[in-house]
Amino acid sequence: MQVSRRNFMKGGMATFTVSFLAPALMQKMAHAQAGGIDRNLVVIYLDGGADGLSMVIPYTDPYYTLRRPTLSIPAAEVLQIGTDASGKPLGLHPRLVGLRGIYEGGNLAILQRVGYPNSTRSHFHGLDVWSTADLEGDARFGWLGRYLDSLGPLDPLYAVNTAGTLPRTLLAPIYQPPSIPNVSAYSFRSANGGSEGALERTFAEAIGSHLPVERPHLAFAQRCMADALATVDRVQTVGTYTASVPYPDTGFGRALQMVAGSIVKNVGTKLFFVRTGGFDTHAQQQTRQGNFFNLMANLDDGITTFYQDLTNQGKIGETLIMEFSEFGRRVNENASGGTDHGAASNVLVLGGTVSGGLFGTAPDLTPAPDNPTLESRGNDVRFETDFRAVYAAVAEQWLGADATALLGGSYRDPRLTFLG
Repeated sequence: MQVSRRNFMKGGMATFTVSFLAPALMQKMAHAQAGGIDRNLVVIYLDGGADGLSMVIPYTDPYYTLRRPTLSIPAAEVLQIGTDASGKPLGLHPRLVGLRGIYEGGNLAILQRVGYPNSTRSHFHGLDVWSTADLEGDARFGWLGRYLDSLGPLDPLYAVNTAGTLPRTLLAPIYQPPSIPNVSAYSFRSANGGSEGALERTFAEAIGSHLPVERPHLAFAQRCMADALATVDRVQTVGTYTASVPYPDTGFGRALQMVAGSIVKNVGTKLFFVRTGGFDTHAQQQTRQGNFFNLMANLDDGITTFYQDLTNQGKIGETLIMEFSEFGRRVNENASGGTDHGAASNVLVLGGTVSGGLFGTAPDLTPAPDNPTLESRGNDVRFETDFRAVYAAVAEQWLGADATALLGGSYRDPRLTFLG
């Protein structure tokens, strides 16, 4: 049986067999040693293409209501946040009360019209582009995966995916982060329970503790076994974390609580990927009640609880949160009461040393073919800020990486001062 480190870490340890000594696994585990930095990065992906115009709302634009007769949110309900550089008043969706509070506290940066040229409006291609920082989407490895490999040998838990499938963003030639949707399932498992199962665990630990110097390959394999068992123990400590505030009983809330527990318990994880879905709102979008309203409630409750918890624990200053989606939605609502695939959207960055505010400008929603803020004959929001410029700022100013080498070009944008 062929074993890869990714499958091993993703599924937990079901058993130790001869297959554990497979050369491919040994080669990958050779790179999983201690290392890291003191800052945390939490990447939140809104799966499906979030409607940026229903999150950050140009509520005074006359075409906002004309082009969205049932989906537009009245000005009286919008959570006003001021004007952007073009002088356009903006507000947040009325359910984003917690995020508005963080914004007013100066620790939330809202980056408008983020995207890239010639969007195909495809979920798969769009996510590939954002994951790899390659406009063709052909690059094999993710931009954060390349970053992880640039650090050299790393602890096996240095980066963690909280969803079931490893995202391409974290895919790397050498380092393969574990996928841990549930800490209780990440354990040493045995067909036997009670004292017999405990004995098997003790036996495995004993094997791992023996490092015969005359047989270096066997010594290395057994050291890897010991390291893996120690990793399981660290993950299990996250399950004992007592949050300072109650998290929402949702998949998103539980994932963020696990992230908070990993940070506070200091298990060695510095980079987290969190996914929450449901944003492909082609029909019955229901911005004021129902589907989209509930999506905003899930997002706001999860992020603001996480933010408050880390603030209470004294960890928010060393934790940066970045939220993105693969594309935005079209300006016009469709006949099904929803919105179809669009182009540019918003990116939210908060926590850490973020200097909050509005970055970039909102689109002018006038449906004219020559409108410079729209594309597709005035049907889509045209990008103003290259998403790779956002990555460059995070890479250089938060992660301390060489953004030019990491992204394959210089994308630094002097207008993006949200990290100083």
